[in-house]
Amino acid sequence: MTVPADDRGLLLGDGLFETVLFRAGEPVLWDAHLARLQRGCAVLGLSPPDPALLASEAALALAAAGLQDARAAVRLTWTAGSGGRGLMRPQAPVPRLTVTAAPSPRLLGDAVVITASVRRNAASPSSRLKSLSYLDNVLARREAAAVGADEALMLNTDGRIAGASAANLFWIADGRLSTPSLAAGVLDGIMRGAVIAAARRLGAPVEEVLTGPPVAEALFLTSSLIGIRRIARLDGGHVGSHPLLATLQRAVEPFC
Repeated sequence: MTVPADDRGLLLGDGLFETVLFRAGEPVLWDAHLARLQRGCAVLGLSPPDPALLASEAALALAAAGLQDARAAVRLTWTAGSGGRGLMRPQAPVPRLTVTAAPSPRLLGDAVVITASVRRNAASPSSRLKSLSYLDNVLARREAAAVGADEALMLNTDGRIAGASAANLFWIADGRLSTPSLAAGVLDGIMRGAVIAAARRLGAPVEEVLTGPPVAEALFLTSSLIGIRRIARLDGGHVGSHPLLATLQRAVEPFC
């Protein structure tokens, strides 16, 4: 697989991606991923990819990697295609699809997390998209890795919590489940949505809020690949647990 040097995704980050969990060749929450990709295309002014093409290319990528029977991450990358020099797209852009598959073993154990110095720009449309412009996230994760942490929490430019470099954040305080509002510059995570839906089915209070770093009984991360992962340490301090966390883990286990 090659990508031309004039591809706008490569040159300008002009495109989107989705990372979908596959188990034994079957996608998890496939429709939700495709719906988010379509919403992102509408924001970027790109025609969306054909769902049948995505499915067939995902199957080919799994086969090429020998992962048809494994737990795997399939990345669907949809760029604005080739373009000339400068910011403007060609008058009739032809988007380009690339699909890759890689092993995705289940992460075990709790997470050690720091708060990164890198801030998210809540005013930017890209902060709420699964866009190819992920440099801030890369730098935040690099900051975490440099001190031996697994993940980095990111505040936005107003000092409000926005999530992690590659995950959404939840916390439990006084029996109430909270997560940052999308208005803080948060990606509308697929597992985030599954956890909110599960909490509501269970009758657990849940809210999406704009707030600074929370004081909580328990904190956890969510993503399509990790499911729910408890945070055990944040910025060097111990973080406790809560019975609701285990209940939510059981509720979303079919998607993990």
